[in-house]
Amino acid sequence: MQTTEMEKWIKNFYQTRNWTEYGPFIRLGFLMEETGELARAVRAIEIGRDRPDEQRQESSELKKELIEEMGDVLANLLILADQYDVTVEEVFSAHQQKLTKRFSGEKEPVKNT
Repeated sequence: MQTTEMEKWIKNFYQTRNWTEYGPFIRLGFLMEETGELARAVRAIEIGRDRPDEQRQESSELKKELIEEMGDVLANLLILADQYDVTVEEVFSAHQQKLTKRFSGEKEPVKNT
């Protein structure tokens, strides 16, 4: 699926559910909520949950949840971008230009240790 197709599908689905009627501040709140759920999914994979009231999950189930939460974050970000008439292509292009300019004089990438 091309990005523009993905954007159209998400926008249409959210409009059908009347979810696009929420303004940017509410949408940002949803994005933060979903980002927290993504953080929980990453934690479950990386260090576990260690909770007696939760069953241990198989790695395939953990990955499924990770992907679902990434989708929720992405969808909310796309809807927020749409509210400001911004495309994913514009976001990526600006991000690419910013990083290229910022690190253009660097001889070797800094390695994380």
